[in-house]
Amino acid sequence: MSFEHRAMELGSDKDTVFIAMSKKSFYFYRHAVKYALESGYVPISPFASFDYFMTDVVERDVVREANNNLIKISDEMWVVGPVSDGVLAEIKLCRREDIPVRYFKIVDSKDMEEVEKGDVVLEDEVKEFKSDL
Repeated sequence: MSFEHRAMELGSDKDTVFIAMSKKSFYFYRHAVKYALESGYVPISPFASFDYFMTDVVERDVVREANNNLIKISDEMWVVGPVSDGVLAEIKLCRREDIPVRYFKIVDSKDMEEVEKGDVVLEDEVKEFKSDL
């Protein structure tokens, strides 16, 4: 007798997509994961992995470093919703690592729509850095 399981029959290679979002859009991360899965990607969601800094049970820089490693193994990054300072840092890491970045807006609190870089909304603390996108 040999072990069998449905999961062992599945194995097509798919690109991974890192989902970057501001904490202000935290409520939306499951919708973004759903969108990525339905689009044929394997999503990497830091909110799903680390919640919001693991509610500070570990040092924030430990989470940031883990987060940066997830970015580096991703095929591309999807920025969902407004760009915060942390998301801007993630975008700049992608630029340094030559990882493509795409931008999406949240529509009606449940859907996503891709937008051009010029249409991206930045949170107040980083508005002056729009050229860094």
